[in-house]
Amino acid sequence: MALRSMTGFARQEAVAQSVSLVWELKSVNGRGLDLRLRMPPGFEGLENGLRAKASARLSRGNVHGVLSVGAGTGASQRVVDEERLAQILAITDRLVAEGRARLPTADGLLQLKGVLDFGDRDDSVRPNEAVLAAADDAFAAALEGLVASRESEGRALETHLSGRLERIEALIEAARQDDARRPEVIRARIAEQVARLHGESFDEARLHQEAAIIAVRADIGEEIDRLASHASAIRDLLATDEAVGRRLDFLTQEMNRESNTICSKSNAVSLSAIGLELKVVVDQFREQVQNVE
Repeated sequence: MALRSMTGFARQEAVAQSVSLVWELKSVNGRGLDLRLRMPPGFEGLENGLRAKASARLSRGNVHGVLSVGAGTGASQRVVDEERLAQILAITDRLVAEGRARLPTADGLLQLKGVLDFGDRDDSVRPNEAVLAAADDAFAAALEGLVASRESEGRALETHLSGRLERIEALIEAARQDDARRPEVIRARIAEQVARLHGESFDEARLHQEAAIIAVRADIGEEIDRLASHASAIRDLLATDEAVGRRLDFLTQEMNRESNTICSKSNAVSLSAIGLELKVVVDQFREQVQNVE
């Protein structure tokens, strides 16, 4: 696997001593590795070990992990918190009597947070060593699932980036071969412009000098060579198994800078068109690179 995306999702279930455990891991792109875990009371002691596991398998991305714990392995049961509901009803009765509210509906009451629970999470469960070990193992399995998910996304990402890189390389070669870069073409264009302004009487020697000066100022040979070097480096990075997102981002910034220089130096419509398309394709490439680990 050459590339890995920072986007992925995984879910892992486990059961230990009639306690059901469900880990859900979700990751999106980020500058570094930011792991945020949410676990019921009693599982906090696992956090350091879980972070070490994540750091060993992931290098970048914002990762959110949620552990849901329930007693029993049966289907989820709808449970109404009668005490909470009674408290809410007492408050609403008083507000209605004072004319500050209308009578609540049953569906409205049941939608209030904490009134209706589906019984798939039980924060009252106090884990023993076996349950903690099962939660730790389930996290490791979920982590492997997340890695596999990110690798799958990375394969699609690599296909897209390779296509954009081929277009960039084609534009670099088109700029290298463009006739507008040849000194004789520059001289002919200047001669035509001078003739249009002053007729046919002009200093031929001065024309040669001006053409040489403009050719030097408008030369984009170095920019083309640097673009080709960056493209080659990117192709090498796409073929590695390392985390290359940061380096790809840096190289695309450099390519964008060279494309801007080509546009500013351009003395012909054809080169300007190549430079502008290069900017567009490099921007498209960099947008996708933001999600590479």
